[in-house]
Amino acid sequence: MTAPLRAGLIGLGVMGRNHARVLSGLDGVDLVGIVDPAGRPDGAPHGVPMMASLQDLLDAGVDYAVVACPTALHEEIGLALAEGGVGALIEKPLADSVEAAERLVEAFESRGLVAGVGHIERYNPALQSMRTRLEAGELGEVFQVVTRRQGPFPHRIADVGVVKDLATHDIDLTGWVTGQDYVSVSAHTVARSGRPHEDMVAAVGRLADGSMVNHLVNWLSPLKERTTVVTGERGCFIADTLTADLTFYANGEVNTEWEALRAFRGVSEGDMIRYAIPKREPLLVEHERFRDAVLAGPGGAAPGDVVTLRQGLRTVQVSAAVLKSARLGETVTLLPEEALGAF
Repeated sequence: MTAPLRAGLIGLGVMGRNHARVLSGLDGVDLVGIVDPAGRPDGAPHGVPMMASLQDLLDAGVDYAVVACPTALHEEIGLALAEGGVGALIEKPLADSVEAAERLVEAFESRGLVAGVGHIERYNPALQSMRTRLEAGELGEVFQVVTRRQGPFPHRIADVGVVKDLATHDIDLTGWVTGQDYVSVSAHTVARSGRPHEDMVAAVGRLADGSMVNHLVNWLSPLKERTTVVTGERGCFIADTLTADLTFYANGEVNTEWEALRAFRGVSEGDMIRYAIPKREPLLVEHERFRDAVLAGPGGAAPGDVVTLRQGLRTVQVSAAVLKSARLGETVTLLPEEALGAF
């Protein structure tokens, strides 16, 4: 029997409390301390001490830490963890700028530390099943990926806009489920809530295989929606990540006798299948995968088990391109992913 891993948590906001809940019950892990940069005095699970500073947590001795504080603090805290020889699971987005994300990648890679980014949608059962089916060729050639992620304004977010906070989910999951990198983006943003950051974005992109991408993301809708639609030559998959449901709409093979209607449709309506898939909590699966990666050591985790810092960097690069396109009013071409590693 090996001793449990010692984990720490930085940040005890809404997401931090979810991390604390999962960590405190995670097999093979002891949550030994929590640091909250905002100075919140309570909310820690029973028996887990609140610590005054990050240095106190490092002095207590931890194998890895979860960084769930505001995005603006990710670089400072991540660099301190790397300097202390501690691995880290950093909440998305990896950092608030491309340059900061690059420094984090260098800091952890140069020391051979296990680190990842908390893009939780990769662990959603509907998207995991979709990716497996796409890899198996069930949809044939992919034509388009459309995501809709909208809902009311979350008052817990103050340091970034909707692109970095929400659209990074869709950027990462699109590259991951398709296995394709972004090559260009064109976007429009608006700010209607009186805050300094954008609260709505509509983006169109192109992936390396020529497929089209559309993202609609906002904090201005009373309707909460989390939908990913992938359309291909054999039909389309629809993943609802709120309910973790995956549905397949097939292109029909029965010809219609009404020639004009057939020409209008382009494709015919076929069978609809709603898949029965196991539904485990995505955050728990994310923590299990990262725990196992820490146990395996650098290079020991299977590809796809964790979202690497380089993949997190690519998502920050694409989100920066989205904001640049909106600011300039023109399409932005992205340099090839080369050296960043595949999704």
